[in-house]
Amino acid sequence: MEPEKLLRELASLPPEGRRQVARLVASLKKRYAQAGPRRKSKLPPLRQEKFIGMWKDREDLADSNAWVRAVRKNEWMN
Repeated sequence: MEPEKLLRELASLPPEGRRQVARLVASLKKRYAQAGPRRKSKLPPLRQEKFIGMWKDREDLADSNAWVRAVRKNEWMN
């Protein structure tokens, strides 16, 4: 909602409605102030993880869809 429209909607509320909105805004400000800014992760980028590419040479996984179908057929049909 555009800020101008939001202000018009707020102004159209009765006094009790405006008080409720003010309490809600105060509550939201408190909640998001406690969360604080997001910290950058100290973890290395995913591409640098050792497990990335560990199955790249497996010929049975060249067609992953066919591999999944075969595994499901074997596991679910027996």
